[in-house]
Amino acid sequence: MFNRQAFRAPPAVKTLVDKIVPLARRVAEARQRPVQVMEVCGGHTHAIFHSGIDQLIGPDVEWVHGPGCPVCVLPAQAVDEAIALAQQPGAILATFGDVLRVPGRHGTLAQASAQGANVQVVYSPMDALTLAQQQPDKRVVFFAIGFDTTMPGIAFTIQAARQQGLTNIQFLCYHIRLIPTLIRLLEQDSVCIDGFIGPGHVSIVLGADAYQPIARRFGRPLVISGFEPVDLLNALLMLLQQLDEGRCEIENAYARVVNNAGNLAAKAAMAAVFDSTVCHWRGVGEVPESVNGLTPDYRAFDARSSLPRLHQGTDQEPAYCAEVLTGNRKPHQCPHFGHACQPETPMGPLMVSSEGACAAYHKYNVGKCKEPCHEG
Repeated sequence: MFNRQAFRAPPAVKTLVDKIVPLARRVAEARQRPVQVMEVCGGHTHAIFHSGIDQLIGPDVEWVHGPGCPVCVLPAQAVDEAIALAQQPGAILATFGDVLRVPGRHGTLAQASAQGANVQVVYSPMDALTLAQQQPDKRVVFFAIGFDTTMPGIAFTIQAARQQGLTNIQFLCYHIRLIPTLIRLLEQDSVCIDGFIGPGHVSIVLGADAYQPIARRFGRPLVISGFEPVDLLNALLMLLQQLDEGRCEIENAYARVVNNAGNLAAKAAMAAVFDSTVCHWRGVGEVPESVNGLTPDYRAFDARSSLPRLHQGTDQEPAYCAEVLTGNRKPHQCPHFGHACQPETPMGPLMVSSEGACAAYHKYNVGKCKEPCHEG
């Protein structure tokens, strides 16, 4: 049985910190700069600041915040399509709540709802299935987003809809896969990352072996971590030991829930249901093996068959959002951070999402300046 307090106990934290601090100093001195560690997942970003790990470790480790927040990378085109579907007569747009305030080119789902569109917040894709069962006279569209973590549940829901013979439910799919995203990131010359802290929940689905291209092709070590302080500190220690010893491997510091192969049933369902393609994502750009469609066996459930023709414009990113998403700028280095851009008045999805880097910096008072910052 998992004992959460054991992974938060001060003696365990202190033991790890006492090992990490001198090791981080040695690795940083060898590089003549701080060690740049990207925590891919937004949940890790919040956990690091919530538990004060960044302060415990000190300046020899620079945390680089990755694009592992599905709401943050959601393209404006996706929001526009969801709004268009919600506005159709007899339609119900079912969505996760954290998408409501993500800006499209012509507003947000929250604004569309206020203007009469039928938008309903659900907590799982199966809730959308229940809506379709309970309201057969309505057409339910589920706004399906997320990384590999949420994809299996949505795939199983689509399979259940087919098995039940439901004809009044469809899915607007915008899934971004983690491994192609990391590869796309490492292909950019501007990105400087010494190693990765890999996300635990995605790894439950993918398995540790899925990350091997990160080490073999790009020469970057990666350690999979859970979300408790001891998890993250242990993963950081393992990563620094690799860098200190000149090793480059994929290691698993979350073995209590992550194995090498991943969840085979989940991966089989994803392969059966989702059709992979290239898709443009906020900040990251074109990512291959994304998902915005369904395979022929499930194409009847693809909401794009009901979409009106929309203007295919270019996403207009708020200033600096793309640089924050790719780790090239810290949130507080944006002149709008904490001023024009706040949780109550967000200019971009990084301040909207509960996993966004800007939301984390604002919530935990990280790097705030007395005056607007313009460095970098």
